[in-house]
Amino acid sequence: MMGWIPVALLAVPLLGALLLLLAPRTFRDVLRTYGLIFSGVTLALSLILLAAFDYGGPARMQFELDLPWIPGLGLRLHLGVDGISLPLIVLTTLLTFLCFVYLCWGGARGTSGFMSARPRALVFTLLVLEVGMIGTFLALDLLLFFVFFEIVLIPMYFLIGIWGGQGRRAASIKFILYTLLGSVVMLLGLLLVWAQTGTLDIEALSAAHGAGMPRSIQILAFVAIGIGLAVKTPMWPLHTWLPDAHTEAPTTGSVLLAGVLLKMGTYGFARIAIPVLPEGAAAVAPWLGAFAVVGIVYGALACLAQRDLKRMIAYSSVGHMGFVLLGFATLTPVGINGALFANVAHGLITGLLFFLAGAIKDRYHTSEMPVLGGGMLATMPRLGSVLTFASIASLGLPGLAGFWGEMLALFGAFQPADGLPRGLFLTYMVIGGLGAVLTAAYFLVMLSRVTHGRPRTATADPRPPDDLVPLDDHLVHEPPDERPVVSLDSPARRPAAVATLDPDDIQRHELLAWTPLVVLILLFGLWPGLLLSLTTPPVQTLLGVIS
Repeated sequence: MMGWIPVALLAVPLLGALLLLLAPRTFRDVLRTYGLIFSGVTLALSLILLAAFDYGGPARMQFELDLPWIPGLGLRLHLGVDGISLPLIVLTTLLTFLCFVYLCWGGARGTSGFMSARPRALVFTLLVLEVGMIGTFLALDLLLFFVFFEIVLIPMYFLIGIWGGQGRRAASIKFILYTLLGSVVMLLGLLLVWAQTGTLDIEALSAAHGAGMPRSIQILAFVAIGIGLAVKTPMWPLHTWLPDAHTEAPTTGSVLLAGVLLKMGTYGFARIAIPVLPEGAAAVAPWLGAFAVVGIVYGALACLAQRDLKRMIAYSSVGHMGFVLLGFATLTPVGINGALFANVAHGLITGLLFFLAGAIKDRYHTSEMPVLGGGMLATMPRLGSVLTFASIASLGLPGLAGFWGEMLALFGAFQPADGLPRGLFLTYMVIGGLGAVLTAAYFLVMLSRVTHGRPRTATADPRPPDDLVPLDDHLVHEPPDERPVVSLDSPARRPAAVATLDPDDIQRHELLAWTPLVVLILLFGLWPGLLLSLTTPPVQTLLGVIS
């Protein structure tokens, strides 16, 4: 009866993008509210989905739509929502709307302001990106999942390549090459599943739990699909595109990349790889756990070595996604629940951290921690306090959302699924616990550099941030090789007195964009059952624990 909601979730942002494409001049004067309206309607639809969802049966697919798509190939437009996909759909629509709030109500100051290069193209890109992200979480057909999985690559490529920093071209090319190559391998795995089973229906494949597929084929298919998903996650050592992409992306690009795009990879493990290929998952799980814990420790050590705030947050995602992959590798309800919880928590917390990093860069025109000079709690107490809150949430303080996912993933490693080497997973648990300690270390070091100490007063850099220069009331990109080279230690690159830069500390648009994230981080930290009650029944079903 409510099958129209998934279609509307895709149709509204797609309609917004198409109208901009077909009538480019019509909406020129209302662009500031155009993106807000379409992303706001999409958010409202996801909240209707949340309210109408039957919480008595979260393991059952709801709001299903199953129509012929390409009848000659047996492909169907099959959409649906269960307890695994519902939180991610709401997270996607929320973060997209908050990005438009941050852009459109941010005035014309810096990278957070709406008056950026090509504003119509920016709104179009974000709306197309939202279509791909939502569609990935709704798709119940393997090929349809792949199509939506790929749709997001092009808008994110342009988001980094056009609106990014000085190294945007190299970062965007690296992003697209890594993700496209991973997707090719994943497509081969999906086609192998199709050839063996004769169906692309994810529901039917999950219910069969690998029946009819030999163990060797399952292992091969799991490795191929897993590689494609691991690139997007990203898993060490396939992560090297991520720090450059995050560092060069604009604030909205970093928020959506960390908050949603990384979750598409981990979601694929829960929706496709583990339930469809259980024998392949059991065979590869020890290796997946090994790569996960290496990523946890590597990400933490890399964070300790960073000078750039955005780059540090990017490397922290490698570590946090390591906990998610470790939870999946345990193949237990506890571990997979922890992975799914950590997915949502990471999207909220790291999205907030990248919003904060963008705000700091707007004010100081740099994100280099040694250049920032410290003392933010003294000069910008509100901004410094929110940064402290987001940091301690990310390091896993009990009572905040970041704690539960990591704790459950480690607990799942303590008692992995039958058939997995318990001694090996106990080692993974110890190494993961060490990584959690290192996570606390690098966030505390960052806070000591940025928020504590005595503030330094210097002359502000009069130029806009990154490589943007004003021209005709818009900002256009200056080629990087034409920009004068300025030493980080020169007075022009040092932060100005806060009173000169921003007497109001946190601006109204920033407060509107960040408050929902702060509230949800507290809510899920104090009441984790809200998420766990949604994910536990479908996790048991995908593992075959109950019918």
